[in-house]
Amino acid sequence: MPRITALVLFFLAFFSSLFAQETKKCEFCGTFYPADPTELSGFIDQQMAKTDVPAVGGEIIAMQAPHAGYDYSGSVAAYAYKALAAKKFDTVVILGSTHNYPFSGISIYPGSYFQTPLGRLEVDPQIAAALSDLPFVVADARYFQNEHSLEVEMPFIQKTLPHAKVAAIVFGDADIAGMKQLATRLAVLAAKKHILVLASSDLSHFLTYPQALAMDTKTLDMFTNGDIKSLWDSYRKDQGRACGILPIITMLFYAKDRGAGLKLLKYANSGDTTPDKSKVVGYSSVVAYKEENMSDYTLNAQEKTYLLKTARASLETYLKTGKIPDFPAPDSAALKENRGAFVTLTWHGGLRGCIGRIVGDTPVYKVIPEFAVHAAVDDPRFPMVTYQELKDIYIEISVLTPFLEVKNLDEIEVGKHGLMITRGVFTAGLLLPQVPGEFGWDRTTFLEQVCAKAGLPADAYKDKSAKLEKFSALVFSEEEMGLKE
Repeated sequence: MPRITALVLFFLAFFSSLFAQETKKCEFCGTFYPADPTELSGFIDQQMAKTDVPAVGGEIIAMQAPHAGYDYSGSVAAYAYKALAAKKFDTVVILGSTHNYPFSGISIYPGSYFQTPLGRLEVDPQIAAALSDLPFVVADARYFQNEHSLEVEMPFIQKTLPHAKVAAIVFGDADIAGMKQLATRLAVLAAKKHILVLASSDLSHFLTYPQALAMDTKTLDMFTNGDIKSLWDSYRKDQGRACGILPIITMLFYAKDRGAGLKLLKYANSGDTTPDKSKVVGYSSVVAYKEENMSDYTLNAQEKTYLLKTARASLETYLKTGKIPDFPAPDSAALKENRGAFVTLTWHGGLRGCIGRIVGDTPVYKVIPEFAVHAAVDDPRFPMVTYQELKDIYIEISVLTPFLEVKNLDEIEVGKHGLMITRGVFTAGLLLPQVPGEFGWDRTTFLEQVCAKAGLPADAYKDKSAKLEKFSALVFSEEEMGLKE
């Protein structure tokens, strides 16, 4: 079928379904999870509060969570969702599997909202548009009726990612080539917007407790080792390892495209959460994450130059007019990636201002022009930079990795890691990786100085009430790039 014809048919189905069903009402509130919003919110809060999530060594890009009734699997699902604490995503792409309507291919929900007791979740239409030309994707609301694999995830999303939109995808009988193609398309989208891919799946069904434990252990070994071939073979042999095995395979293709590792956060089955061990269902929470180092994130000379030039242009414009210019999106996936970053200004060899954005929720090409201005006019340690000073100002940029909690002080490598210490809500201090090298500090001095930056005692990093985090940075300057002598 020609691409234009496929697009026409897709959008005809999209808009007809849209007008027929603008908001999908919840169907499993009151059965799989509480219908009362206060009770539902309280249940999720309670599960999250008692969950101790293992450390994840990087930025989470995808996850798998169970979709059974909350009394059975809610405590396991809480592990995946709590791992998202303080994270921000534009859209959660939920991958579920049909339980009632056998069909061939994959369907994306064409309506505008999903309703739960906690309110409405907005659908991201850009995801549907971006997948519309894939030959195995349809937009048919019928396949979402009486389907719990997607709906059960939504209250957890509303509680942990309250500003995110969703894209709901249900799998029929998909083939492996189609799943790989879908994952690749999602990886391309991830360069343009901050998406979380969520595979909704339980594991084995209705085995005895020992049988379930044995099967689920093997399944999770395949999963966390990224063994797509074995999982696909088990699906073709109808071994019943997971009801959402196709979403899991798609998640693994996506993780591979993004260069992500996998970590099991929690496994249990219904024999652990209820008294009945005769016929149990298995549940797991797994995350895919990108390692903390910068080896998978690089900027070429042209990209570094672009950021340095926009920083200087932003300073010049603001100091003349009081307005920060709006720069168009560059043709670079790396510059569109969401990253924390700092801009450092020096003047006659001394610091003149340094401010940045810690949270990686904004494309770096937008962060740099804005925070160049903040470094010049908002650093409370210095008077505002004047336009006359600009000719003697030098600009340095530090693009950050995600922050990781320090479990052992021996992890800290001076010259590689920056540090941030927080205590309570309002006390925090941060030093970039290049700072200890400039002053010749050893690790202990570095730790003491980051405490001093936060206004804390020098040994506060030993205090259990303080949180110490490390990060790395890609650092470059105008001098390094030959933009200023």
